[in-house]
Amino acid sequence: MAEKYPDRFVNWLLRETPASVNVLKTELSIEPIRADSVTLLQTDQRIVHLEFQTRIESNPPLPLRMLDYWVRLYRLYRLPITQIVVLLLPPSDLAEIETTFSVESTRHEYQVLRLWEQNPEIFLTDAALLPFASLAATSDPVQLLQQVAQVVSEIESNQERQEVSGYAQLLAGLKFDRQLIRQVFLEGVMRESVVYQEIFQEGKQEGRQEGRQGGKQEGRQEEGLSLVLLLLERRVGQLPDELRDRISTLDLPQLESLAVALLNFSQVSDLVDWLEQ
Repeated sequence: MAEKYPDRFVNWLLRETPASVNVLKTELSIEPIRADSVTLLQTDQRIVHLEFQTRIESNPPLPLRMLDYWVRLYRLYRLPITQIVVLLLPPSDLAEIETTFSVESTRHEYQVLRLWEQNPEIFLTDAALLPFASLAATSDPVQLLQQVAQVVSEIESNQERQEVSGYAQLLAGLKFDRQLIRQVFLEGVMRESVVYQEIFQEGKQEGRQEGRQGGKQEGRQEEGLSLVLLLLERRVGQLPDELRDRISTLDLPQLESLAVALLNFSQVSDLVDWLEQ
């Protein structure tokens, strides 16, 4: 993401909009430095070293690694260097997060950004940064995850929406259960569907004529059946005619229940078990 949208990342982390940003190769001389993810960017007059980490424990230790990178980068480019470590998760044991390497007369400092302390609005308003939102500060993590899924579903470009959704689910997997992520993101997509809104709209206006209301109910029944069959075949593959016939006998509340249950299906037998129950 940082290499695809380097200007957006520089704007986020440095609070400035550079005239140009180039992505540099991440492999430096001597031997590679192992880290979760490293991105090196060059603005007009600066090198930006971004390192994304899920944990602070490493070998060699993070402070030494940052010093090592600084020396290599400065030797190669002879430009000012900004180093930022983005910690995706808080340390489980509340270990101290160091921002300095210091041995005798040698002292080197770098920045550490704690993602779990960041305002999620920073990420929710920019598709390039949106995948980080679920790891940001919140008092209700599940609600924030649902908000992320909702914003993803509103991205107009189908290709960009799929890409951002994949990134967002991948990073959310560092914090949330995989099954919950699947359910939240699929429901987010479904809620954007006109068919879904028609099927599961809450309440009905009072005073409608009974005949008109019956017609609406029948229309929602047909659209609900079409949507559920489509989702089922996306989840478990082509359905036998026998199963399609059984599903077509379900009423609207049952179709609604099946639409939620199928989020956890992985094979046809799961559908058969649900129908039997």
